[in-house]
Amino acid sequence: MQIDVVLPCLDEAAALPWVLGRMPDGCRAIVVDNGSTDGSAEVAARHGALVVTEPRPGFGAACHAGLTAATAPVVCFMDADASLDPRQVPYVAEGVVSGAADLVLGRRRPVTGSAWPAHARLGNRVLAWRLRRRTGAPLHDLGPMRAARRTALLALDLRDRRFGYPLEMVLRASEAGWRVGEVEVDYLPRVGRSKVTGTVRGTVRTVRDMWRAA
Repeated sequence: MQIDVVLPCLDEAAALPWVLGRMPDGCRAIVVDNGSTDGSAEVAARHGALVVTEPRPGFGAACHAGLTAATAPVVCFMDADASLDPRQVPYVAEGVVSGAADLVLGRRRPVTGSAWPAHARLGNRVLAWRLRRRTGAPLHDLGPMRAARRTALLALDLRDRRFGYPLEMVLRASEAGWRVGEVEVDYLPRVGRSKVTGTVRGTVRTVRDMWRAA
C-alpha cells in the first residue's frame, strides 16, 4: 500500500539528503517548507520529494498542509531533522495498513544520551501522563512519527496550527473511538539545532501549546 510521509520542514537542508535517501519503496515524501531560508525546498526537490509551501508559521500549519496535499490511503508524519529513520515508517504504519489500529505513534527510544535532552523528556512525560488520564490511551510518548488513514484524519477537523497539533490529533482520535497504539522507534541525534527540544525555552513553548490543546 502506498504511504505518504509528511515532513514539516524549517531550515533542514543539511538533514534532508539523508532523510530522503532512506525513504522506503512505496513511501512518497511530502516536504512542507514552512519558511526555510537555507534552500531546504530546493534540496528536497532535488532528492525527489513533493514540495509544498506553507507560508503560515507553525508546526501544525505545516503538518496540516502536508495532510491536505497527500493522496495515499495512509499518511505518516515524521520530523525532517534526521532524528527519526524513514526506514521505520512501514513498521509504524503496519498496524494501520493491516486494520489492527487507527492511529499508531512511534515511542522514541534514544540511541544515545544526547539524542533526547532531559528537559525535553520531562516535558514529554508530563504531557503523556495528562493524555493517559484524559483518554485512557496507553501512550508513553507523543512521538512525532505517527501513522493513520488520510480520510479519517481529515474528518477529525484538527484546528491547532502550532505545537498543539500532535496532541489534538490524539485527543480527537480518542474522542472518535479510534484504536490508538504505539510501537518503539529509534531516536537519533538530530542534524543541527532543534527549534523545539534544543533549548529549555523551546520545550516550554511546546509544552504550553500542547497543554492548551489538552
